[in-house]
Amino acid sequence: MATYEKAVRELLRKHGCRFVRQGKGDHEVWYSPITNRSIIVDGKIKSRHTANAIMSQSGINHKF
Repeated sequence: MATYEKAVRELLRKHGCRFVRQGKGDHEVWYSPITNRSIIVDGKIKSRHTANAIMSQSGINHKF
């Protein structure tokens, strides 16, 4: 089974998003300058749909 967390974080950094703080459990809070809002990134992303939702929330035009 593919995991997407590494690819998601690399794309976030590449597009200028930055890690803000640790959230509850294994979640992280990131800031996207594209949408000017915070997004929640799960520590283990096993679903392509979840990875695509994070990309959409961050304003990055990328589909897995």
